[in-house]
Amino acid sequence: MRTRVFRPPGEGPFPLVVISHGTEQDPVRRARSQPAQFKGITKWFLDRGYVVVLPERPGHGGGGTWLEDQGGCDDANYAQAANGAADSIATAVEYMRRQSFVRPDGIVLVGHSAGALGSLAYAARRPVGIGAIVNFSGGRGGRHLNKPLNNCAPDRLITTVADFGKTTSVPTLWIYAENDTYFPPELSQEMAKAFRDSGGRADYVLLPPIGDEGHFAILSDKWTPRLQAFLATQF
Repeated sequence: MRTRVFRPPGEGPFPLVVISHGTEQDPVRRARSQPAQFKGITKWFLDRGYVVVLPERPGHGGGGTWLEDQGGCDDANYAQAANGAADSIATAVEYMRRQSFVRPDGIVLVGHSAGALGSLAYAARRPVGIGAIVNFSGGRGGRHLNKPLNNCAPDRLITTVADFGKTTSVPTLWIYAENDTYFPPELSQEMAKAFRDSGGRADYVLLPPIGDEGHFAILSDKWTPRLQAFLATQF
């Protein structure tokens, strides 16, 4: 995987954050995708002494075999897709944990969209070293046929996150926006509730509308106080 690593000054060891991008079902758009930037949140963590890692998962612009196919809409397998992403996230985490400048514990996983669902899938495996999950606009199947507010199989998505909640022991922060047309408030709130009801710990935040499309709230700075407060209670 092509991966960018940002390090604060000094020898460390430093806490680690891994930021995971979204994906596309369309193979042409996926192949043309550029490495995710996430400049704002990368700088935010870097300024606070974290090593920040941005892996590009296989099957995107850098090539490789895509591991995250959810199948057709009627029989969408979101668990399979999320676990495919989780396999790649696990590879990045385990590689970075072996670096001398990285603390092997207290790792924060930040994900956007499919990357967030993949982070939740990885956390559900109870891997060593993970301290918290930050879910920005997480989910799969949003804007089916490129139509806003048209999720492919919302009931399957809710069931999938509920299953992840059964075995996730670390705290999670869920950040969505009111004008997210991929995962609107009604759906994201149901997902968070299902995750909590099955035993997971989810702090849900609904931000006011952000720009023309709230699905990309991670690119704003509106999440700053909530993320700061969340991490302060965990570490």
